[in-house]
Amino acid sequence: MTSTPTQPTEPAPILACTISRDVQNFDLLIEDMETELGESWGDLGFDEALPFLSQPDAASMEFVAMAIDAVDEPDVEMLGLIIEGARARGVKVILIAEDVTPASLHQLLRKGADEFVPYPLPEGELSAAIERLRSPAPAEVAAAVPAGDETPDKVKLSGDGDGVLIAVQGIAGGVGASTLAVNLAHELATGSKTDNPRVCLMDLGLQFGSVSTYLDLPRRDAVMELLSDIDSMDGESFAQALVSFEDKFQVFTSPPDILPLDMIGPAEVLRLLEVTREHFDYVIVDMPTTLVQWTETVLTEAQVYFALLELDMRSAQNTLRLKRALQSEELPFDKLRFVLNRAPKFTDLQGKSRVKRMCDSLGIAIDLQLPDGGKIVMQACDHGLPLANHAAKNPLRKEITKLAGNLIAIGQSDAEAA
Repeated sequence: MTSTPTQPTEPAPILACTISRDVQNFDLLIEDMETELGESWGDLGFDEALPFLSQPDAASMEFVAMAIDAVDEPDVEMLGLIIEGARARGVKVILIAEDVTPASLHQLLRKGADEFVPYPLPEGELSAAIERLRSPAPAEVAAAVPAGDETPDKVKLSGDGDGVLIAVQGIAGGVGASTLAVNLAHELATGSKTDNPRVCLMDLGLQFGSVSTYLDLPRRDAVMELLSDIDSMDGESFAQALVSFEDKFQVFTSPPDILPLDMIGPAEVLRLLEVTREHFDYVIVDMPTTLVQWTETVLTEAQVYFALLELDMRSAQNTLRLKRALQSEELPFDKLRFVLNRAPKFTDLQGKSRVKRMCDSLGIAIDLQLPDGGKIVMQACDHGLPLANHAAKNPLRKEITKLAGNLIAIGQSDAEAA
């Protein structure tokens, strides 16, 4: 009786590796790597990473997942060298970080990390990051398009503008700042039947910005890449980060992932605003409710800075605190143009009296009162449509249309005077 000798099975090629001080500190990462790759992954220490990447066994590697926490932060320079070494060998990098300062994250992302995922890992986030890494890069997609063809969402910019910068900030959450920014941008872009101005809507709410939701637009990875390296930004890279809304105006959405608000500083924001104003006639910036280092930059650069509030105690208290903060730093508080959303109706005398008392007690002037548009306003936001497309006769939409007309008229008169 003869037996057939079994052939030794070759080990599965290593498609990825984790790189960490101790991978056992990241148990959720171990589970997700096993789910995604089975046995086709390994684990490396920081000292082992670069030597292994130089070996033939690393030829099949798709990516490495570098997992770090606050203990590893003093070694950020060494970590940057590992990222550069991986990129030089054509291996992509997913950065997974827990309790690491924004400054260190920014430095590592600039070294070339392709993706950033916070730890503990959100459900399915590692899988989504791997999927994005495996998707064709924009340059590869462009190369695959036959000569003479252009992608439908390609944005072309001309750099002969000196745009008016209009910032919109909510004094409290839910007062309608993003709704105003979205609809004001649409009205400015469509207000003229002959020569519509070039309008760009920027969502600088890097964590929970909702402009893309209100217009049903995708959040592009190119936004994250641009924010990670603003110093090398030019008109072309900026255009790649924009999304067009019905070919009427361009939108710079918030990034796909939640980022620290101080990932960018005043110098980076100033550069971003300068490039945007160079290519557009009107730039609408939807600001985060939180005050950050670069709030002063936008406040200083803006021609108009709208501050939205409601007729309630939280708005009044926040306005008073904002006033104290700006005046203590000798910043131009008087530059704020206060907008009262969901203002009382013309016949509501008691409500109008409350508005007057609030203004007197806070020492401010309400420059614009917007009516309550009702539930249909939120319905328009949920459907990803401006009010002009969803409820053209809504009273809120009519008031924003008037505001856009006034801004265009002021801009035209200033241009004629110049």
